[in-house]
Amino acid sequence: MAYDDLRSLLRALEREGDLKRIKAEVDPHLEIGEIVDRVNKAGGPALLFENVKGSAMPLAMNVFGTDRRLLKALGLTSYAEISEKIGGLLKPELPQGFIGVREAFGKLGSMVHVPPKKIKGEAPVQEVVLTGDDVDLDRLPALFTWPKDGGSFFNLGLTHTKHPETGVRNLGLYRLQRHDKRTIGMHWQIHKDSRNHYAVAAKRGERLPVAIAFGCPPAVTYASTAPLPGDIDEYLFAGFVAGKRIEMVDCKTVPLQVPAHAEVVIEGWLEPGETLPEGPFGDHTGFYTPQEPFPALKIDCVTMRKRPLLQSIVVGRPPTEDGPLGRATERFFLPLLKIIVPDIVDYHLPESGGFHNCAIVSIDKKYPKHAQKVMHAIWGAHMMSLTKLIIVVDSDCDVHDLHEVSWRALGNTDYSRDLTVVEGPVDHLDHASYQQFWGGKAGIDATKKLPEEGYTRDGGWPDMVESDPATAALVDRRWKEYGL
Repeated sequence: MAYDDLRSLLRALEREGDLKRIKAEVDPHLEIGEIVDRVNKAGGPALLFENVKGSAMPLAMNVFGTDRRLLKALGLTSYAEISEKIGGLLKPELPQGFIGVREAFGKLGSMVHVPPKKIKGEAPVQEVVLTGDDVDLDRLPALFTWPKDGGSFFNLGLTHTKHPETGVRNLGLYRLQRHDKRTIGMHWQIHKDSRNHYAVAAKRGERLPVAIAFGCPPAVTYASTAPLPGDIDEYLFAGFVAGKRIEMVDCKTVPLQVPAHAEVVIEGWLEPGETLPEGPFGDHTGFYTPQEPFPALKIDCVTMRKRPLLQSIVVGRPPTEDGPLGRATERFFLPLLKIIVPDIVDYHLPESGGFHNCAIVSIDKKYPKHAQKVMHAIWGAHMMSLTKLIIVVDSDCDVHDLHEVSWRALGNTDYSRDLTVVEGPVDHLDHASYQQFWGGKAGIDATKKLPEEGYTRDGGWPDMVESDPATAALVDRRWKEYGL
């Protein structure tokens, strides 16, 4: 099973030599970011900065920086464990469309009995309660990571809101700029559920309650990154991943619940129309996102453990700690994506494409223009609608072998026939589009072409060149014999 809280995971990593304590004073202004970025790109250990300049609170970084650590945190030996578990529970019904996805998650919840559990009394995260003038966000180590950033940011605060009319909860991961001791900028983009909650509340002339939790149980942190439909409870998914119910507690000053075993929680209210300039910010695209006005959250209360620690990540050009989190999502959601697009055999979201910008999809091609049908289905599938490039290959191609995919997509296609160009929504953070929020998309049909698709070359689509099996087996034996 997954670890119950962050600190128990850190102790386990330290016992295994996969966590390094940094006792020297380090500066959250540029220095920590530089250290963590180097360590992450070298495949190094998790880091615990015990002496952060300007803060008495330790800072845990690079905790999910390798696949091994993230799997350990979630109590898994491979990402396929959850993928196979989800796929097994969905059979034999395989319901279709988004309603089917919601029904599927409802079935998962009823079968594994992991809805969140509210505890009574004080929780570990409420051992210390600060209100009013005692609230001081400067006590929390925020990172100024890149030279042109607009300020210091919390990059792993889990934001809780609920729809003002339906009461449906949302858990999201958004960057948070610290404006002053009691104000945080809420950077949620146009496609995010929490932004919709805020818009509905503002239209009703109401303020929106917000709670942000830091240092949460690993399954909860992962669930906050998962692209779930808006009416699916992230805490149900976290419980499913963890194999146990997530314990929750009522906040002190807002009508929301947060993980009882988090390290720190900040509570506040968003007033309609109150914004502050947010950014620039060196983002996962490798470029700075520009300054824009975003809602400004006034903090009324901070609760924490007696000896709290904070967790954060470095956001920047890949590879970063986003990598394992993205790979987990890719594998976890394959069975659910197959519900929406049953033609898919496998798919891959390369980290170098920012995950959601590029999708490589394999299909068992059955009819002319099958690849194009799959492209448009993906562009209509929830957050996959933001995908800018879709490459469709045959089922005999390993979608994770980028060399094989490139060989097919770059060298074996006729772009006058095999390239589909459309326009549609793109990520709020997309820096390449000529205008914000929408832009061009492309699909490459790298599948074997059928005569019905207009392929008229004599002899049909040529076979690939392969070694003679007998000769290959002979060389295999000799290879081993001579230790080559």
